[in-house]
Amino acid sequence: MVMLDRKEDLSVQETMQQTATLGRRKRLKRWIVVGVLLLGAAMVIVFGKFRGAPDAVAFQTRPVQRGDLVITVTATGNLEATNEVEVGSELSGIIKSMTADYNDTVKAGQPLAYLDDAKYTAAVMKSKAEVASAQAAHKEAQATLKADLKKLQRYRKTRELTAGKLPSLEDLETAEADFERAEAALDSAAAAIAVAKASLKSDETDLAKTVIYSPINGVVLSRDVEPGQTVAASLEAPVLYTLAEDLRHMELQVDVDEADVGQVREGQTAHFSVDAYPERTFAARITQVRYGAEENDGVVTYTCMLSVDNADLLLLPGMTATANIVVEKVENRLLVPNTALRFTPPRPSGGPPPGKGRGRGLLASLMPGPPRHPGARKSGADGPPMAPDFDRPAVWVLRDGHPMPVPVEKGLSDGVLTAVTSDELQAGTPLIVSTVTTDG
Repeated sequence: MVMLDRKEDLSVQETMQQTATLGRRKRLKRWIVVGVLLLGAAMVIVFGKFRGAPDAVAFQTRPVQRGDLVITVTATGNLEATNEVEVGSELSGIIKSMTADYNDTVKAGQPLAYLDDAKYTAAVMKSKAEVASAQAAHKEAQATLKADLKKLQRYRKTRELTAGKLPSLEDLETAEADFERAEAALDSAAAAIAVAKASLKSDETDLAKTVIYSPINGVVLSRDVEPGQTVAASLEAPVLYTLAEDLRHMELQVDVDEADVGQVREGQTAHFSVDAYPERTFAARITQVRYGAEENDGVVTYTCMLSVDNADLLLLPGMTATANIVVEKVENRLLVPNTALRFTPPRPSGGPPPGKGRGRGLLASLMPGPPRHPGARKSGADGPPMAPDFDRPAVWVLRDGHPMPVPVEKGLSDGVLTAVTSDELQAGTPLIVSTVTTDG
């Protein structure tokens, strides 16, 4: 019995020892798990600060300007003489001589070229002979009419004296018919004279046209024929010269795109440049906006005519010009860069905003905070605002190192600057136009 009691006591002690050992092991495991968790959290925080820290953001700015803003429409075209005339020949023939050459100054009525006039001189002589012949025939018809009239008068007097016995009624009627035929012949002879004179006048006109005169005061731009050359005027008049009227006044014809033509009006001013004088600009004024459209490779344009003063004769016909037409202008306004109007501060890529979470404990940093109200202000301790809380256009300025929106009223824009109205801006105020990210 004693042996049995000892065995039972040993069993109880062993069981208690085993139980104590198991308890110590469990507590050790718990502490190990807690330690691992704490170590992991610390590593997450440390690595998050070094790897997840946002890069430092710098801002590029440009100042607000005050000045004039000019809105222009750009178009290209060619310079032309105000009045350009092609001098041709109505007649066919051989060019005997030419009196003007390139760049010569000519006056209205000055002979420019002579055609061989032999054929036309002969035609005039023939027409003169025909006129003389018609005039002779007219005199003959007059004499015949006079004779027939006297004969008719004698017949009538004789018949009256003889109480209708002599001459016979048949002879009297024949005399009356001869007189009427003589009257008709006289009228025909007169008409023949008119025809002959008209033919003579036509031939004399052709003879006069063998000398070709300048129709205007101007300058010879081109000469298209040479002496001895035969010109044929069967279907259209061959061009001998091209003359330009006074080159001190010229026209610039430009093609304005259909998207811009609605802004172009008569009387608007413009300035243009040509390749011959790249450092100089010339003034012009719109005199006409033509309604007819022209299409080239699917592009629709409208021709605008501009008057150009060329007193120094630097500009020549045919020069290609690029014109800037002033369609609108504002003076003494605040001007901001268009990049400032398009700027929006960048949103954080992740993690709390700058300044948020500082001074909080480890557990507070790990635990999620209360939800933010949708309308809560995103500035001050919570970082700069990410977007304005209004729908109006805005520009951004730096205040205490943070971008802040300033509402503006937009006006005209030339594609680079925009005229604005704002009570919070003045000339020289720096506006944010872009960001420059540097490693934080």
